[in-house]
Amino acid sequence: MLIGELSRRTGVGTHLLRYYESQGLLEPGRGANGYREYTDDAILTVTQIRGLLEAGFSTEDIGLLLPCATGASPDIAPCTELLDVLRARLRGLDERIDALTQNRQALRSYLEAAERAPAIVCDPTR
Repeated sequence: MLIGELSRRTGVGTHLLRYYESQGLLEPGRGANGYREYTDDAILTVTQIRGLLEAGFSTEDIGLLLPCATGASPDIAPCTELLDVLRARLRGLDERIDALTQNRQALRSYLEAAERAPAIVCDPTR
């Protein structure tokens, strides 16, 4: 199938399909006319890519995960290198959540202090 058909069947724009190809996530063949030609397996691959992107993985991570992926969900086979990538990704998210929680607490403290203080006229442009 050509890229337009893959786009229609997956709901993913052709520009994104080309991007996935540039990232090494999709590998179409080429017809005699030079057009990209995808097999039916590409539909599953695109579905897996979309699912992994929605989980917050980078395209670099997805390149490591795809060989271990099965099914549309996708399910991931538990190979050692893959588990290391997943654990590192989870640690990174936990660190970001902790930092955002600290930011929120600091902002809340500033807001509460400002609400308790007597009103003054201030120039926010200074």
